[in-house]
Amino acid sequence: MIDLHTASTPNGHKASCTLEELGLEYTVHPINLGEGDQKTESFLRMNPNGRIPVIVDRGNDDFTVFETGAIMIYLAERAGELLPTEQKQRSRVMQWLMFQMGGVGPMMGQANVFYRYFPEKIQPAIDRYQNECRRLFEVLDLQLGRSEWLADDYSIADIANWCWVRTYRWSGVSREGLENLDRWLAVMKEKPGLRKGIQIPESADNLLEDEQAAREFEKNVQKIVQQ
Repeated sequence: MIDLHTASTPNGHKASCTLEELGLEYTVHPINLGEGDQKTESFLRMNPNGRIPVIVDRGNDDFTVFETGAIMIYLAERAGELLPTEQKQRSRVMQWLMFQMGGVGPMMGQANVFYRYFPEKIQPAIDRYQNECRRLFEVLDLQLGRSEWLADDYSIADIANWCWVRTYRWSGVSREGLENLDRWLAVMKEKPGLRKGIQIPESADNLLEDEQAAREFEKNVQKIVQQ
């Protein structure tokens, strides 16, 4: 059994979606980011960086893993799925996983900060990060025009990138004209494990439709951004 300490963010969903797609049993421990649960002494013992998600593998001497890429690799290796063992195939998956971790995630995260959360609207910063997100989307679109999936087969690289790219509207980034990316997003959205994973620990997908919920969410995140 695996304990999952998480919140409804793209990084949190990377872990829950991977667990669901692999069919692994897990228990959810919701973390209230606005209340600072991730800064408590008990949480910092699991992750000194004070970020979600974290997993604790109760079936492996309570082994603890933080950082989403490390979590996804650990779970895939544990289950023997979604990460090839052949060297070149594995490297292709790792390259696109690192592309998300080093590019898509940080750039969309910064777009969110300046477009949504930062009290001052600094337009050059908003433009900088939204334009870089769009460039990264174009890289994904190019690759997905060459291959059905980001690597040879469906893998944790697809899950990692999808969990962030699907939130493009929240970041204010355009998908216009990216037909290959659109095709991939549509296929990914229909996977049962992913559909369930993005509801863990609760759905945040109503934020663009519910103005009051969006304002409340932004208010809570502003506390975190300014810490």
